[in-house]
Amino acid sequence: MAPGLEVAEIFRRHGEAYRRAYAGHLGLTERRVMSAIELCRTAALGGHVEHCADCGLVRIAYNSCRNRHCPKCQGLARAAWLAERQAELLPVPYFHVVFTLPAAAAEIAFQNKATVYAILFRAAAETLCTIAANPRHLGAEIGVVAVLHTWGQNLQHHPHVHCVVPAGGLSPDGTRWVACRPGFFLPVRVLSRFFRRLFLEKLRTAFDAGDLGFYGDLAGLADQAGFERRLDELRQLEWVVYAKPPFGHPDQVLAYLGRYTHRVAIANSRLVSLEQGQVSFRWRDYRRHGKAKMMTLAASEFIRRFLLHTLPDGFHRIRHYGFLANGHRRAKLVHCRQLLAAPTPESPTPADYRERYRQLTGRSLDLCPCCGGTMVLLGPLPRPARQRLLSWFDSS
Repeated sequence: MAPGLEVAEIFRRHGEAYRRAYAGHLGLTERRVMSAIELCRTAALGGHVEHCADCGLVRIAYNSCRNRHCPKCQGLARAAWLAERQAELLPVPYFHVVFTLPAAAAEIAFQNKATVYAILFRAAAETLCTIAANPRHLGAEIGVVAVLHTWGQNLQHHPHVHCVVPAGGLSPDGTRWVACRPGFFLPVRVLSRFFRRLFLEKLRTAFDAGDLGFYGDLAGLADQAGFERRLDELRQLEWVVYAKPPFGHPDQVLAYLGRYTHRVAIANSRLVSLEQGQVSFRWRDYRRHGKAKMMTLAASEFIRRFLLHTLPDGFHRIRHYGFLANGHRRAKLVHCRQLLAAPTPESPTPADYRERYRQLTGRSLDLCPCCGGTMVLLGPLPRPARQRLLSWFDSS
């Protein structure tokens, strides 16, 4: 096994050849992602020098690229996000519900990422909120945290939304908390049928508005008749909605969220080797009950699959709905806690962010790795002037 193998190393060794081979097919977003990952935590981005006040260790820390697709840049962002969510958790069980697009819809999504991923979000959230509001099921306003993933374990395109939902909600008149039945949230078959109908309605609306584009193997869908045939095919399929067993304690909820919110297509820890232009990595085959397997791909194919999952600029892959929607989340949570007779949690501090980062990564941002003393900043390391110019050019 190659120690410390990273996606960045694969890009550095084979990225330029990939750019040349696929020059006509690489968009600006994909080029930026490749460049950011290649330069992440190198001298090209500058950094700072720090030393330990106790043992005298001197350490150079190079800046991260902060690109949301970079496997090395998610630790601190995830820690900060989870520290903020800690103050928003309610003392109730939580459910995890997954909405998945069938392959015939996923290929449309790939050619229309911003439009169809947004439809996927809205259809999943509206499905949960509508069915939960129905008195036949729960009869309450629920809250939803939704996270988009576009990959499977083998890095192929597989768009789905993970939804984490408190097991209950506010009554229509807002005077009481309506709890779910123990161990049961909402009927999956009802969710699946309603989700399919909503998604296809919204997809047709986007088509009628001219918001969808088709090319290559899907060029025939640009025609009204071809598009209607595809919708008919999708109506005949059983769409997968999966509700996992509930988890109860808030710490379990945070740990669970932490595995999903800031994940990228593949973590560096799954990479095994890069030899003779071949990348090997571990994956789990969930069609075979999660059996652990090894996959080996040509470096160019690995890069291609990784880049399948770049998101459009400005697209939000974590969204909140129901009583957790951004516009009224704070006020609604205060009301929920009052109904549940739950104490108000303290707001997170910078120390909470650092502690959450330590829990997630096993590393500390401000402690010496040798003696545990305090690291003190000595001064900045500016990035090379030429690199500053290239970075400006890439981002313009």
